[in-house]
Amino acid sequence: MALIEIKEVSKLFGFGDAATLALDEVSLAVEKGEFIAVMGPSGCGKSTLMNIIGTLDKPTYGSYLLDGRHASRFKSTRQARLRRDRIGFVFQSFNLLPRLNVLDNVALPLAYRGASTVRRRKQASDMLEVVGLREREYFYPGQLSQGQVQRVAIARALINKPSIIIADEPTGNLDSIDSRVVMELFSDIHRQGNTVLLVTHNPELTRYAARVIYMQDGRIIGDERTQIGDIAKGARVSHYRKHKKTDEDIVAGVSALMGKIPAKELQGQPKKTKSRGRKRALSRKSKK
Repeated sequence: MALIEIKEVSKLFGFGDAATLALDEVSLAVEKGEFIAVMGPSGCGKSTLMNIIGTLDKPTYGSYLLDGRHASRFKSTRQARLRRDRIGFVFQSFNLLPRLNVLDNVALPLAYRGASTVRRRKQASDMLEVVGLREREYFYPGQLSQGQVQRVAIARALINKPSIIIADEPTGNLDSIDSRVVMELFSDIHRQGNTVLLVTHNPELTRYAARVIYMQDGRIIGDERTQIGDIAKGARVSHYRKHKKTDEDIVAGVSALMGKIPAKELQGQPKKTKSRGRKRALSRKSKK
């Protein structure tokens, strides 16, 4: 039995004529311990799918099963406990509290479990050691680099030892060096037996995944198994196809450029011809 089962899930936002179909009968099975990258253009439904898996949202139609149980039908309090105990979230925007220091930010999920102050600070300090930031535990988020802030966010996501990690564009605001550090952390998490779901636009990050899901217009259009360490073939092809300039691109670019040139400029050359003709006529009359 799969750890996660999404069965013909659709998600609608809005009502009537203003309704938007974010997911269109999506089906997906995820086995325990998989590292899956989810790719696709902006607005294709990647984040909506992750929100449903993380029980932050519910499907309009279809079903979502976690360990064989209908997680989408759980009461809100039970879903909150599920998120607290089994699912860790890492977002592009970090979502740290600026008025809390690093240690207290990481310890925050333990406070919701009723852990004592001493215990949660000890566990938070140990988790910061894992991500290499124990020496920064009394710093505030505004005093850290973006890469360090994201590592703090990862430590917070791991503090309750979740079995599922959902990372939505976790390297979107990072440079290449910080991105590699963050992805190595996710790789270590995966090697410990956790299930990792990574949303990304970057083909390079598919090197860390053993499976890549491709989405477009609210649907899954591809499901590729790949070797860890290699860029997924589908990601590589779509990336370079997107950046390769074709004859049609050139024609479209010329058309767009011509459309921006004022009409008087386009007619400039004929006007010069007429003025030359008038000058010639005047010179002939003067000779006569």
